[in-house]
Amino acid sequence: MSETHLLVLADPTTPQLRLLDRLRDSTKITIGDKRDEVSAAAVAAEVIFTWFSSAQLLREIWPRTTQVSWVHSMSAGLENLLFHGLVESSAVLTNGSGVFSQSLSEFVVAAVLYFAKDLGRMMRNQTRAVWEPFDVDVVSGRTLGIIGYGDIGKAVARRAKSLDMKILALRRHPARSAGDPMVDEVFSPERRFDLLARSDYVVLAAPLTEETRSLLGPPEIAALKPSAVVINVGRGPVIFEPALVEALEHRRIRGAALDVFETEPLPAGHPFYRLENVLLSPHCADHTEGWMDQAVEFFVENFERFRKGVPLMNVVDKKLGY
Repeated sequence: MSETHLLVLADPTTPQLRLLDRLRDSTKITIGDKRDEVSAAAVAAEVIFTWFSSAQLLREIWPRTTQVSWVHSMSAGLENLLFHGLVESSAVLTNGSGVFSQSLSEFVVAAVLYFAKDLGRMMRNQTRAVWEPFDVDVVSGRTLGIIGYGDIGKAVARRAKSLDMKILALRRHPARSAGDPMVDEVFSPERRFDLLARSDYVVLAAPLTEETRSLLGPPEIAALKPSAVVINVGRGPVIFEPALVEALEHRRIRGAALDVFETEPLPAGHPFYRLENVLLSPHCADHTEGWMDQAVEFFVENFERFRKGVPLMNVVDKKLGY
């Protein structure tokens, strides 16, 4: 079997890249995060593995990558990677979708319970040495709406169903979830207002595309129950943040649990920092022990499939963006 040329767009000192060593017997590997480090290798590269924040470098070297047949993104989100040259090329694109689903779905469950049991109030009272009994909610029988029923959305549904919650799911092709035992009802994007009006908790797990940008905008937020909680584990710009801030400030909805934001890091002085009805995670809900190792291991497994001519996992529709 001939040697495969793999180009990794990452800092060569990244510890997790040691996991690629097992490929070196049959693979020529070049690693770099600067144009002059990888430009020459780009000409012969057949596979490109992009680390976080390497989208711009891939754009710069793309005209030289005439031999590339597969590009893998360590991240599940692809909005920064879908430039014209890659989209229109014959190269297959895969991503890290699914690697992070378990931890993100656990964050969703934690967020649901945080608001149902008013843990924020408990913590504030404990800090102030205040003894103030109050009523809490149960989640059994409550409705959880999932916008974006992919790997993350399905993982959320499994865990929420174990809490006896009712599950509503929104996806581009509702027929693909026909018969799914985890879902009580499936909605098309055109019916999103029905899902929003009926949900006690709304989970955003959709990728960022032109169709999903500001998907939760002023009209959608106005459709929410006053007791609703918004939970975003997808991409920040899926929510139109000014409308969400206004709704939270005026208590038009109960709260929000956010792991992703329009601008990251979230700027100092942003209203989300001061609002007591916001649970804020600095885009680390999937940063479990060994999470980057797991992401590299997934690529290695996919690479072995590539070498054997077996269909790759997580192939992305480059036109749709997921």
